[in-house]
This record gives sequence, C-alpha cells and structure tokens, in this order.
Amino acid sequence: MANELIVCRGLSKRYGGVRALDQVELTVGEGKIVGLLGPNGSGKTTLIKLLCGLLQPSEGALQIAGMSPGPATKARVSYLPDQMYFPDWMKVKDLLELFADFYADFSRERAGQMLDSLGIQESQRVKTMSKGTKEKMQLVLVMSRDARLYLLDEPIAGVDPAAREFILNTILRNYNEKGTVLISTHLIGDVEQVLDEAIFLKAGRVIRHEAVDTIREQEGMSVDALFREIFRASV
Repeated sequence: MANELIVCRGLSKRYGGVRALDQVELTVGEGKIVGLLGPNGSGKTTLIKLLCGLLQPSEGALQIAGMSPGPATKARVSYLPDQMYFPDWMKVKDLLELFADFYADFSRERAGQMLDSLGIQESQRVKTMSKGTKEKMQLVLVMSRDARLYLLDEPIAGVDPAAREFILNTILRNYNEKGTVLISTHLIGDVEQVLDEAIFLKAGRVIRHEAVDTIREQEGMSVDALFREIFRASV
C-alpha cells in the first residue's frame, strides 16, 4: 500500500546468542502517533536503532518509505535517543547551527519559538541545565524537523509529571502531520491519551498491534490496563 511507512518482514537481531528481536512482522502507516510498548528488555530500543540505521538486522527485511535504512532514510528520520549525546560545553546556539547544517528540513524559526516558550537562551551551555531542561531542549531539536518518521526512545522517562505533559504537548503541536511518531515507552498511562495505535513488544516479538480505540472497544479497558494484564504474567 502507498501509505505504508514502516515495513518489517521476519526482522531479527541477535547479540551473540541472545535474540533482542525475533521474527518481527510489522507495518505502520503514515500520519500516526504510535506507542511502542513493552517492559525493559523487550526490544524497543533495538527496533528503533534498526530503523535509524544504527544497527543492521541479523535476519529479515526492514524498509522505511520503501527504502532500506541508509543515507536516504536518515534524511527522513528524526531520532531522539534515550540518553543525552551532546557535550556539556556546547551552547544552545551551537546545537541549532549543527542541526541546521545537518538537516535540510530543520526549522530554525520553530526551534526558536519553542526555546522561547521554555525560557532557554541560545547563549546557555548544556552543562548549566537541569536534567529536565536538557530533555526538553533535545526534544525541541528533534521536533523542529519536518521528518517523515519521528523515533522517540523513552522521551518521558526520568522527568517529572509537569515535564511529561510539556513533552507530549510539544510532540502533538510540532510533528509533521503527514509523518508518523513512534514513541517507545513503558509509561503507558502518561502517553495513552495521544496515541492512535499501540504495538506491544514482548521478548523481542510483536504480540499485538492495533488501534487504541479498537483495544478499548474489544477489551473494555484502557491500553494501560491491557499492558499491565499482558505483562503481569511475565513478572
């Protein structure tokens, strides 16, 4: 189909003798906000790194917008890793210039507006920021691109509830509506309100992928409640 953005067929990734992903079959369309849900160690970060082209599959096939991960797909993917990767000595202005140089779809104006709303000055250095402010700044950079695919790895982990609300609102207001946002998290209750679809990963396998409204209608419970039910047995 023309609107297929992510397609995985028999996708597997091994680290030595350990399978982080095991025969993943998955199709994700355009214009969606999708939750990639699972406990720690379920394979969420591995899948995101494969989509970014940071890892290579051990088996199977993966395509983004009809292309295998590479330079062409990297130009269409905006990635928020689960850890800060900017040196402490850098200023906000340096980061804006870096993203503007690397990505043709980066909006300097949009980034400036979001930074102003946070009260973050371009002269401020990374080392002077709190953890929450660093998370927000990194999100501003990622969401200031007009990407086809936004990959957000645990964007609300380790921040307070007020910061989580800001992060989710920033995602909703600033992503390219023709693109898709894939949010990896195990904090389901905080993100459920913004999701169109949910993908459940367990031990490297996709065990369920459905629209959030379908889950609520069929199961008579929230996505968060279903998540707790599915993964309680594995604890």
